[in-house]
Amino acid sequence: MGSIHFVEKIRKFNRFYANLLGKIDQKIYHKPFPLTEARVITEIHYRNGCTATEIQENLGIDRGYLSRIIQRFEDEKIMIKKQSTKDKRQYSLYLTEHGINIYNDLVQNANSGVDTMIKNISEHSITKLVTSMETIETIFTESSSIKPKVSIRPFSPGDVGYVAYLHGKIYTSPTYQFGKIFEYYVMKGLTDFLKNNDGGELWVAEVNGEIVGSIAITKFSDQIAQLRWFILNENYQGMGIGKNLIETALGFCREQKYDHVFLWTVSTLEAARHLYKKYQFTLTEEKPNDEWKDTLLIEERWDLDLTL
Repeated sequence: MGSIHFVEKIRKFNRFYANLLGKIDQKIYHKPFPLTEARVITEIHYRNGCTATEIQENLGIDRGYLSRIIQRFEDEKIMIKKQSTKDKRQYSLYLTEHGINIYNDLVQNANSGVDTMIKNISEHSITKLVTSMETIETIFTESSSIKPKVSIRPFSPGDVGYVAYLHGKIYTSPTYQFGKIFEYYVMKGLTDFLKNNDGGELWVAEVNGEIVGSIAITKFSDQIAQLRWFILNENYQGMGIGKNLIETALGFCREQKYDHVFLWTVSTLEAARHLYKKYQFTLTEEKPNDEWKDTLLIEERWDLDLTL
């Protein structure tokens, strides 16, 4: 029973910290968005296109309570639901522009609240506090089977350069052996996108805060979109990230009222081609490419009619 001493110490800390967080939450999260609703808004923001079931499992919220929250958010135009094209029983959740503004206000209020909480603490003590928090997080993460935190979010300043880096690193590796000209091709397209991304968007996938993949939609015409820069670090395949990226991009296309979306890939990218087939893209064109590597590549165009 020697462990009882540690158990009591942990419970004592839990009581103290729960009371402290309760006071903070009361100051930061108030009507019309108490803590639980703020957490749901945050979850929809970071897991753009997630389902209610995924939110329930991740946050541990009662199904009925969550259903009422989602209904209220939909009524107040904070979020929208998109029916899955694969499973008519499933709906993906997205924040509206109004919802994104609410999320940004919540973040600002939370940052302000925490800043007020620590303003009278010395820098040395804050460093010790944060280090202790990171230690607690690390210990429990390493000693449990908690799944890595995966999020899909629109790009922020600095992300586009990292997306170019990711393409260069992966495709010039021994696995693919693309030449340096391919990285130039990617960077040129991303630069053009930064100058004008009207009708488009770029998302990055993060695992525990590290960018591991990306996808983008660019406007080809008023009715046609192009899917571009779909990439995923091979170390993170099998986690459903590629699927989430594709669904995020296609959801955006439907939201923007595009009738058609197409993409270009190469025949050797089997994992990506498998996903394109899964989401009903059809191979429509092939052409040789001798610019990106020493051996001949076959570029492929895949198309999807969004009106069906």
